Amino acid sequence: MKYMLLIYGDESCWTNDERLECMLESMRISDELQQQGKLISSDPLHSVTTATSLRIRNGHKQVTDGPFAETTEQLGGYYLIDVDNLDEAIAIAARLPPAKKGTIEIRPLFPKPQVGAEGLTDETAEPSA
Repeated sequence: MKYMLLIYGDESCWTNDERLECMLESMRISDELQQQGKLISSDPLHSVTTATSLRIRNGHKQVTDGPFAETTEQLGGYYLIDVDNLDEAIAIAARLPPAKKGTIEIRPLFPKPQVGAEGLTDETAEPSA
């Protein structure tokens, strides 16, 4: 099952040395997951100050600088993993350094409907834990 691990934290809570160590440890974990065939993708994001938000309202684009909402924790990165179950996803998330200062949101990917010669088939059932 595929899960997205969304990394949230206060960007200002890390010293430069802590941020570097966090990145290096996260890269080691990524390499390990890659070797095990469990990592699909992972990357840190630039600061929330570089974000651009887009909304379409009544057919018109609204483009603004910054994140969608002001919060104390910002989305700072992600992991996309393919593991057996939620327990395994939680175990991986618990190893990630940002979990010590922020939050890791673990969400299963919703399967896309399959399109075949017969049309759509329903493979969009809710995932089981």
